[in-house]
Amino acid sequence: MASVKEQSKAKVNASSKFSKETYLFWYEKMVLLRKFEEKSGQLYGQQKIKGFCHLYIGQEACALGAVSALTKDDHWITAYRDHGIPLALGTSPNAVMAELYGKATGCSKGKGGSMHIFDKERNFAGGHGIVGGQIPLGAGLAFAEMYKGTKNLCMCYMGDGAVRQGAFHETLNMAMTWKIPVIFVIENNGYAMGTSVKRTSNVTELYKLGESYDIPSEPVDAMSVEEVHLAVERAAERARNGEGPTLLEFRTYRYKGHSMSDPAKYRTKEELEEYKAKDPIELVRATILENKYATEQELEAIDKKIKEIVEESVKFAEESPFPAEDEAFKDVYVEPNYPFIIE
Repeated sequence: MASVKEQSKAKVNASSKFSKETYLFWYEKMVLLRKFEEKSGQLYGQQKIKGFCHLYIGQEACALGAVSALTKDDHWITAYRDHGIPLALGTSPNAVMAELYGKATGCSKGKGGSMHIFDKERNFAGGHGIVGGQIPLGAGLAFAEMYKGTKNLCMCYMGDGAVRQGAFHETLNMAMTWKIPVIFVIENNGYAMGTSVKRTSNVTELYKLGESYDIPSEPVDAMSVEEVHLAVERAAERARNGEGPTLLEFRTYRYKGHSMSDPAKYRTKEELEEYKAKDPIELVRATILENKYATEQELEAIDKKIKEIVEESVKFAEESPFPAEDEAFKDVYVEPNYPFIIE
């Protein structure tokens, strides 16, 4: 296998269109996602964070390459591995960490927890716990933009397990028929929960599922933030030109188990190390150094700053209050005095 440095050189030559500012943006944000998730894992082990917790470690390029390719007016929706995308979009780490703690200062007021992060200000329509449940919702968000006559689109993420759901196929059929401006993204990390893609279907190249509906579809090396950006950029251009949806299969890898309760015994240590050798953060770091966009000391300063931001988010969450009891009756219905919640 080529070394990280050798892989980096190839990326530099292929990705000269990206600026110093873009690479430094990618690096800082991906380090934030990584450090935040590592800290979340530690806190879960200390029982500070309860319930389910699905970490994004290893998949950072899936979020950052898309964020750099789209605009602030586009919409985002994903499944329950949902800490990374809002952080990439600029949601406050304090608000996300407080939500993991179930505190009132969390971005979902402490009512959603790890699997239901929302940020309306950044058009992030949340993490969704029902496998595949977010797919028709993502098409709906995009349809609303088409109906209003904007050029905005929706990025709709899902895991590889969700493509076995009927809602996936129903939505793809409708989206292509109506030319809805939605980019469907399969974050294929190989195992759904704990069963490999090869054991669940004869079709293991998941992007080919879109071809059944004449949707432009392609695989993407999602360990490369540059490749993610370029693929999303192409898909966005089609969507904004009225050509409808695209299906992208982001071939990525999660370094941890499906959730914090998963020991991941279904894969080998050798496989894990093979993917870590293609770590998206290390590839970007090597490219930055290769092009002299920053020095080792400057990158270390970024690392230190991010560590402090994450530590501050923990302090904020620890010191924040839990929701008041009457919050259980709020945000249930749009009408504040809906009859079912009046004594």
